[in-house]
Amino acid sequence: MSSRESILAAIKGLKLEEKPLPDIPDFEIADDLLAAFTNSLNANKGTVATKEEVEKLIEETTFLKIYSASPAFEQYSNCQIPKHPADFADLDLAIIEGQFASAENAAIWLDESNLDLRALPFITAHLVIVIKKENILGNMHQAYTRIGLTNSGFGIFIAGPSKTADIEQSLVVGAHGAMSLRVVIL
Repeated sequence: MSSRESILAAIKGLKLEEKPLPDIPDFEIADDLLAAFTNSLNANKGTVATKEEVEKLIEETTFLKIYSASPAFEQYSNCQIPKHPADFADLDLAIIEGQFASAENAAIWLDESNLDLRALPFITAHLVIVIKKENILGNMHQAYTRIGLTNSGFGIFIAGPSKTADIEQSLVVGAHGAMSLRVVIL
């Protein structure tokens, strides 16, 4: 008998009392999900912006390379998804659609169904995520329930621009990803 088999046999031989899983409590959910989401996003150094504010930003800022996967902003896209992510190293602005978000911490769920390129939210200098108001959930428990057993090969929650505070205990925004995050709620 191998070591592995003897260890597994010893574990199976234990007569332990079966214990039920703990109950998950009901967590309080904000009455105004939009306000809670906005407060959480602001705390994460992101901002909620209107469609018009983002359009004005695009028109008044020198973004040389813009990619939009959102029908709401497709007219501003001036490039295509490259074959290799490194070819987007100079991407100034990416606009993508989020599937749903948690008001509790402003985490927005993205998976392969709405990301043409996995690196997109990380390689761009500035990021805009468009989400529908009805897809703002109360908390992460609801978000994970919504994800359920989907068969996505890739998924991520994004809750603000990239930031770190490990360098001399100073907050650095845009350290390993987008320097800004604006969320447009339709």
